[in-house]
Amino acid sequence: MPIKESAKKALRQAKKHRVLNLARAKAVKDITKKIKKMVVAGSKDEAKKLIAQAYQAIDKAAKRGVIKKNTAARKKSRLMRMLNK
Repeated sequence: MPIKESAKKALRQAKKHRVLNLARAKAVKDITKKIKKMVVAGSKDEAKKLIAQAYQAIDKAAKRGVIKKNTAARKKSRLMRMLNK
């Protein structure tokens, strides 16, 4: 356990950040899975409506450092390629 006040605060912040980062990563994963299921099921029109939400989740995750910038670009590219196939 940390002894100094600054170390205690850093631990508290790390716990909060971990929860938020996991939530952002889960949001990306969930929306991506949802779109993939829709494409496989054949409802591409509904999947295209969700693409904006997916882009938003991916961009937020990249902005906050949960995923890297190039990873975000790759995920967005693959989603669009899957939809246009």
